[in-house]
Amino acid sequence: MKLVRSKSPALLAAFAAIFLAVASLFALPDYTLTGTGVRVRTVGTAKIDVYRISHYMEQLPSTRSKQAVIEMDTGKKFVWTMLRDVDRESIVKALRDAYAMNGYADQTKIARFVSAFEGDLKAGAEVTIEYDARAKTTTAKVAGGGTATVGGLDFMKATWQIWFGKIDQPTLSDELIAKLP
Repeated sequence: MKLVRSKSPALLAAFAAIFLAVASLFALPDYTLTGTGVRVRTVGTAKIDVYRISHYMEQLPSTRSKQAVIEMDTGKKFVWTMLRDVDRESIVKALRDAYAMNGYADQTKIARFVSAFEGDLKAGAEVTIEYDARAKTTTAKVAGGGTATVGGLDFMKATWQIWFGKIDQPTLSDELIAKLP
């Protein structure tokens, strides 16, 4: 068997340049961690850790405020890691209740978004909620589950209000912006 070697290093360099150019089109944004906390559910006097949540932003707001984080039209995301098993109905109800608490009522968009939660979430499962500022879409990805994408700046703001707007655990919001300058 005879090996054939390229007689043109320029051809190899051209292929490498094309590959890098195409790869850069799909590059992930550079995110900065703004904070991490634990979502706690209170049942009577018992406090139950539900998930660890971290928040990241592509660009940081000029003012350190929850409202600035909600309003900023930049790439951003939440990453949850489940700390316990939670059934699908509980997660969907909690999200629907949080949208309602913050005055968001577009049931079509909410239904599309919660469709990503196809089944129960097990301890250790990861959920990513990401806003793409270029496409103006918010996507929920459930590891081992579904994905749902909803368009609109209004929906992104409504989703970010769940953790930075009216919330029954205000200290969580503070923890999620603790690393902002």
